[in-house]
Amino acid sequence: MGHWLPHSPFAWSTFTVNMLGAFLLGGIVEALSRRPDDERHRRIRLLLGTGFCGGLTTYSAFALDIHDAPPAVGALYAGATVLVGLVAALAGAAVMRR
Repeated sequence: MGHWLPHSPFAWSTFTVNMLGAFLLGGIVEALSRRPDDERHRRIRLLLGTGFCGGLTTYSAFALDIHDAPPAVGALYAGATVLVGLVAALAGAAVMRR
C-alpha cells in the first residue's frame, strides 16, 4: 500500500490498511457471534481476529505516523482513525448480517 498511496502529510496507506482490518474484524466477529461459543470457534476467532487482522493492521505505524505528523494533522489522523474505524467495523458486521 505504501507504494500506491501517498504518505505525506496524511498516512493514507496505514489508514487504508487499518480501515480494511477494522471492516474485516467487524465481519468476523459478527459471523462468529452466530456460532456456538465453544473452544473451536474461540480458536477461529483468535486466529482470524487477533492473528490475521492483527497481522494486517499496524498500531506501531499508526502511532509513529501520529508522532511524525504536524500536531493538527496528527490529531486529525488519530480522530479519523478511531471514528472511521468504528464505522468500518460496523459496516463489516452489517455486511455479514446480510
